[in-house]
Amino acid sequence: MFKDLKIIELAGVLAGPSVGMFFSELGAKVIKIESPITGGDITRKWKLPNENPENSKSAYYCSVNWNKEVLFADLGNDKDNKIITELIKGADIVITNFKKGDDKKFGMDYIALNKINKSLIYSSINGFGENQERTAFDVVLQAETGFMSMNGTSSSGSLKMPVALIDLLAAHQLKEAILLALINRQKTGKGAKVSVSLYETAISSLANQATNWLMNNHIPEKTGSLHPNIAPYGETFSTLDNKEIVLAIGSDKHFSVLCEILGKPELAVSEAYSKNIMRVKNREKLHKTLSVIFKNHLSLDLMNLFEKNLIPAGLVQNVKEVFENSVIARNMILQETEENNQISKRVKSIAFKADFLKSL
Repeated sequence: MFKDLKIIELAGVLAGPSVGMFFSELGAKVIKIESPITGGDITRKWKLPNENPENSKSAYYCSVNWNKEVLFADLGNDKDNKIITELIKGADIVITNFKKGDDKKFGMDYIALNKINKSLIYSSINGFGENQERTAFDVVLQAETGFMSMNGTSSSGSLKMPVALIDLLAAHQLKEAILLALINRQKTGKGAKVSVSLYETAISSLANQATNWLMNNHIPEKTGSLHPNIAPYGETFSTLDNKEIVLAIGSDKHFSVLCEILGKPELAVSEAYSKNIMRVKNREKLHKTLSVIFKNHLSLDLMNLFEKNLIPAGLVQNVKEVFENSVIARNMILQETEENNQISKRVKSIAFKADFLKSL
């Protein structure tokens, strides 16, 4: 879909590169600029203890940098800066996540680049806003925007989510902004500047937890996976084969069918559980009752019945089980072959730089 787009990625770590990979997956030519001074994107070195220390790319780096051309160039070097500027003259989109002031220092700010390319869509991600100097990493944002205060249990204390979710949400918001800018450019021929901050992304993503406070002065507590407005939703139950199943019962009808499957239809008509508001009020007692019932059933037997009767429930799986049981079965894995291994074919690094210098 985007085979005619040329994108220059001046961003590192997760959020910006995630945007770049979105376009590369859809056919765009994405040229990722990495600094030779730092050894490239910092995530190249973010390796697990069992990863090969000699490998130039970590698993983390590979998660958001597939199918890009890589150019090692130093923005602080005049020759390298000229190369990047020439690339941007013919580009459609630039993706940046500069620290405050660095964009102007390197001549890579929107005003400077707009002068050489009027149709350029200049997109940027920052931490706390364009005028803030604070260093922003995902866990810091999770702490300062309420996510950590809600995540965990009373005994665990505040916890971050196990993926950099705010980075990924910011990437999605920037993709939306870029797509809107592309639509506008089709109509007007003009480029645009679009930007998102991790802070504003996180605040806007509080969704119902924000309105629970804004409308009802409700401060979310650490309730693990539980939902403040629905029950049983987020509760997990152990089965006879020591597996865990999580429920997401969003309506009284679902609860009634659940009780029928479990052989306890009387629960669905009892005063304590017949309505969602009462189930939320009495969720601890309900959890204890359902826990005894679940322990008498095998996980796959229950999951088959839940799926057949359209009951929203999930079997708790670790990452190994996810890929072995589900992902491969859905053909979601692109196997690396000589034909489709685009990474090794398209990474140009120093050779790309040398060829480009010859063409100037």
